Amino acid sequence: MDCSCPDFDDVVRFHGHLCPGVTFGYRAALIGMERTGATRAPDEEFVAIVENDACGVDAVQVMTGCTVGKGNLILRDVGKNAWTFINRTNGKAVRVASRADVTMDTLDPEFHPLRAKVWSGEATQEEREAYARHLHAVCETIKTRPAEEIFLIRDVAPDVPERARIFRSYTCAKCGELVSEARARLVDGEVLCMPCAGEYTRGW
Repeated sequence: MDCSCPDFDDVVRFHGHLCPGVTFGYRAALIGMERTGATRAPDEEFVAIVENDACGVDAVQVMTGCTVGKGNLILRDVGKNAWTFINRTNGKAVRVASRADVTMDTLDPEFHPLRAKVWSGEATQEEREAYARHLHAVCETIKTRPAEEIFLIRDVAPDVPERARIFRSYTCAKCGELVSEARARLVDGEVLCMPCAGEYTRGW
């Protein structure tokens, strides 16, 4: 990565605060780019599939350049701390997932009790300072420990998502707002947006 690429400080600034979650995402993004030979994506050359909607997603966006707007950041929220990175240029792909034996308790047994105290508002000044030290130490460990000690990393051959498409817009007959053709519904011969069309389900 050249010097024009973002760094960890940029990630924290974008996310709003330092935390283990954003650090996991930062490290995973670096691993994904390195293992697939990708650089930060100005368009859709690189794809990130994220499996949760937590802090690490912000780091992935900053480091990889993958975004929802470009169509190359895909959220498949199954509640896993895992990310799949795909380089469209060379076809390489890798899945990076947090190891089950790497938790805040194994990284630092004092972290959760201190955080609970701070978040409850009952921490003393000394405890707040201790929490800050432990937080930085945990994040530094995630950033610097050998990758295989933090993550399960394996090459994969996923179905590569198609590139983003531009659809025609239609006016919803009920609310008058524009809706993408791909998300429009036809109800009693009228084009409606999804909120106006309502949901029809038989429990499937």
